[in-house]
Order: sequence, then structure tokens, then C-alpha cells
Amino acid sequence: MSSIKKLAGQTMWYGVSSIAARFLFYLLTPYLTLKLSVAGYGDMNIMYAAIPFLNVIFTYGIETAYFRFATKDEFKKDIYSTATISILCSTLFLTTILILSRSSLAHLLRLDEHPEFITYSALIIAFDTLATLPLAKLRLDQRPIKYAFVMVIKIVIQIVIIYFLLSICPRLAAKNPNGFFATFYNPAYGVGYIIIANLIAAFSALILLQKELFAFKWKFNKQVWSTMMVYSLPLIIAGFGGMINETFDRIMLSWLAPVSNIEAAKDQVGIYSACYKLSILITLFIQAFRMGAEPFFFKQSEGQNPQKVYARVMKFFVITITFMFLVVSLYLDIWKYFLSTDPAKLKIYWTGLKVVPILLLANMFLGIYYNLSIWYKLTHKTLAGAYITLIGAGLTLLINFIFIPYFGYMACAWATFFCYLSMMVISFLWGQKDYRIPYAWKKLSAYIVIVVLLFLLHRSIIHFFTSTSVNFASATILLFLYALFILKIERKEFMKFPVIGKLYNRTKSGAA
Repeated sequence: MSSIKKLAGQTMWYGVSSIAARFLFYLLTPYLTLKLSVAGYGDMNIMYAAIPFLNVIFTYGIETAYFRFATKDEFKKDIYSTATISILCSTLFLTTILILSRSSLAHLLRLDEHPEFITYSALIIAFDTLATLPLAKLRLDQRPIKYAFVMVIKIVIQIVIIYFLLSICPRLAAKNPNGFFATFYNPAYGVGYIIIANLIAAFSALILLQKELFAFKWKFNKQVWSTMMVYSLPLIIAGFGGMINETFDRIMLSWLAPVSNIEAAKDQVGIYSACYKLSILITLFIQAFRMGAEPFFFKQSEGQNPQKVYARVMKFFVITITFMFLVVSLYLDIWKYFLSTDPAKLKIYWTGLKVVPILLLANMFLGIYYNLSIWYKLTHKTLAGAYITLIGAGLTLLINFIFIPYFGYMACAWATFFCYLSMMVISFLWGQKDYRIPYAWKKLSAYIVIVVLLFLLHRSIIHFFTSTSVNFASATILLFLYALFILKIERKEFMKFPVIGKLYNRTKSGAA
């Protein structure tokens, strides 16, 4: 249990940074949907759908390779310096290519009027890429507090600048039409100001990481680099396919939406993107978990019977995300008010709420897949991960291409669902042949089926009884019943936890 407690502790710190950082930004959703038109919000999400693709190319899996080999005696001495020099050279080259190609890329993303968005984004990607290895070093050195500090400060800076540019600047410009702020402020440049804020925040994070960034020596070990590249290059394919699965549907929706003009297509992207954010609890937990789990899994592999630990981690992971599914899906009539503070726009965004349960399930499958993926990373079969992700990407592209012209963003949601479901199943079946881990897969599958049935039961109840009090009472009772069910089934596991175990024993003694 001590190893799992250690993972939980590190996940908590990474969760503090990851969840606090991304949750703070997600809290901007109603603010951004207020300040931007629905189409403008769509523009922003199209831009931010493209950036992750480039992040994959810029980082080319070197972070995972660093985790894999940094603990090996023959690599310890030169790996950080070699990896950093590699990243510095490739980032300079790729950033230059992006900036020179900005007009063509802007046209591809339907942002022809703002090619400078590509320039800003190229610099954001460059700064984020240069921060990748310093952040990985903090994780490997088990320094989650500094990691959390950097990530939270970065997002706070971004939020403050966004608020300044979208709310304070307009007032200052209106107050003094001939003043300094009026000379540069453009009310129609909303999305551009958001990207500029991101650029400043990314640079600020790099400044905070300068000690780790410059901890390398100008010593490049070709043998170390080639070993890392053989391991990491297949991860580019996996990462690129992963970005197709995660974000490319927004770009395809802007191209193929069953509407009459570009502006209406961007509206569709805005609605879908806003509703996608209601899967926040699961996606944020998955991100926090990955931050702690990846270095943990690699270190655990050197211990005795690591497969048993991996199986137990999976169990607690699935229990956690099933609870998160219920918290969002059962209380969706509360969460929906998060989408905008503008009543008129709120009703527009509500038209997309039907995608939320589908996306919640999809992200549950994705989280399980990330857990399962340890088998090909430990066995150096990273090409298997690329194949699995490409299968998912192929499904995503095929379903979206065929069905978006008929069903709009609903096709995007179902494409995401079937993509992650297929990746989870394939990874499980393949992994059990090459690196068997004793997952309690029947029990965990049952937990997922049960929470889906509870959600459907709740929807049936509120279909016949439309009262708000019945809605929330039903949601609370069903959530409570699931909690009791899990505590009963997993009693032995939970009794090993300090607080729950003492509480259970006290209750048992009192009953006796």
C-alpha cells in the first residue's frame, strides 16, 4: 500500500497544479463565452485544436524517453544534456518553419485574416517545448511542489492578462480616446488577445524554470541520443494519432458541419467545445494522474511483482472516474449554467448538452487506456502504442468524415467514444499477451456498466417527474447508493486506508 500512497501523494500535488491551473482556466469559460461571439469562441478552439498537433512534433516523445532511461546507470550522466541540446536545436528549426508558413497555415484553419495568430502560436509552442524537459526533471526528481508552483503561476498570469486585455483595456480606452490604451486596443481582436496572454504566460513559466533549463552541459552523446530516438520516435505517431482523437474533430467540424456558411460552422465548433469542457473532472484527474503515474510506473518496474501494484492502481483509478462520471452526469442541470453568463448565449450552448455523457464515457475509456499503456512502454514496444493510436485515429477520421455532414457535433462525440473504446479494448487484449497484469477486469467493467445504468435511470426519472427537487434528490440518492455499493464490495481494500479503516472499525465496534 505504501507505493500506492506515494503515487496518491504525488498525484495530489500534480493534481493541485494541473487541476488548479486548468480549472482556473476552465472557470474562464463563461467569461470567454460572454466576451466572444459563439463564432469567436469557435475560432479560439480551432486555434487551440491545432496547437497540440505541433506540440507532438516539437517534443517527439523525448519526455517519455527521458523517464525511461534517466534511471539507468549507463545513461544518467549524459541523458539530460543530450536531450536538452536536441530539443533546443529542433525547436529553433521547427519554429522558423512555422513562422515562414504562417499564411498557408492560417488559410488551412480558416483564419486568413489573422496569420499573426500562427506566429504567436509558434512561439507559445516553442516556449512550452523548452519547458518540457525542465518539468520532466522536476517530476523525476520528485519535486512536485515546484512543479505545482510553476504551473499555477503560469495560468494565473494568463488569466490576469486576459482579464486586463478584455475587460480593463476597453474601459481605459473608452475613458481616454486619445490616450495610450486607445492607440493599440481593438475591440474586435478578442481571440488575438487570448493568444497573446498565453504567449506571455508560456514565456514566464520558462523564466521560472531557468535553473532546470540551464542545468545541462554542452555535451552531446550520440549513442544516448540514438537510443532515446529509437524508443521515442514511435511515440510521435502515437502522440499525433492521439491529437487527432482529442482535438481534430473541431477542425473537421469547421470544414464539414451541415450548415450554410463558415460563421455558422464556427458556431457549431463553439457549442461543441463549450459542452466538451463539462467533462472537466475526468479529464483533469486523468492529466493529474498521468503526471504522477508515468515516472512512478517506471520506477515501480524495478521492484518485486510490479504487476500486482499496477492492477491495484487501475482498480482505484476506475472507482474514482466512475464517481466523477456520476457527479457530472447526474448533476448536469447544475453544471450547464457554467457554460455562459449571457442568458441569450446560454440557451444556444445548451443545445449541445446531449454530447456530455458520451464524452464523459469516452474520457473514462481514455483514462483506462493510459493505465493500460504501461505494458508497451516497459517492454520497449512503443510501436505497438503507435499502431493502437492510429487505429483510433482512423476511426475518428472515418466516423467524423462520414457523419459530420449529417449529424454535426453529435458525430464528433460518438467518434470520440468509439475511438477510445477501441483503443482501450485493443490495448488490454494485446497487453495481456505480452505483459500480463492481473486486472480485475470483470469487476471494473461491471462498475462502468452500473454507473451508466444509474445515469439512464436518473434520466428516466426526471423525464416523468420534471420537478427540480425530484431531479436533485434522485441524483443524490443514486450517487449515495453507488458509494455504499463500492464501500461494501471493496471493504477490504478501503480498510487499509488510515481514515476509512479507522472509521469502519469504530462503526463495527459501536454496532457490536
